[in-house]
Amino acid sequence: MQSFYSFKTRNALTITTFSTLQRLQQFMNDLLTVFGVNWKLLLAQGINFALLLAILSYFLYKPILRIIDERREKVAQGVRTAEEAGLRLKDAQTKSENIVGNASREAESLVKTARTRADERGAEILKTAEMRAQGILADASARAEEDKRRALKESEKEITRAAMIAAEKILRK
Repeated sequence: MQSFYSFKTRNALTITTFSTLQRLQQFMNDLLTVFGVNWKLLLAQGINFALLLAILSYFLYKPILRIIDERREKVAQGVRTAEEAGLRLKDAQTKSENIVGNASREAESLVKTARTRADERGAEILKTAEMRAQGILADASARAEEDKRRALKESEKEITRAAMIAAEKILRK
């Protein structure tokens, strides 16, 4: 019994729905006629619009999107390249600072070494000069001593000769 009732109910619903659809269609026709709209023309315009939309989408919208994507990729590539160049520039600046620092330290080391060598060489030259001066002084002192001895010998000889001459004179008198 229950299945028969549901068939009746379904059938009644279908009939009600169908009659409602017919009334709705009649209402739409009356409404379109009141406003002066031809449904056949409206359908043709809808099809033309869909066709135009499809054509523009295929020939215009998609290529423009592709171009925009390509440009976006180029800009992104340019940004990446600029960032890489910035990093390379920083690395180069760091390396150049290191090289300049190393060169400065090396130059200081060379100057210090040169000063040390110059001081050593100056001390050596001074020592050599002092040795020469001492040698010259010793030589001069030895010559002076020799001259003094010679002068003393000559003085002795002169004194002896003068004494002999004086003794001779005394003896002659």
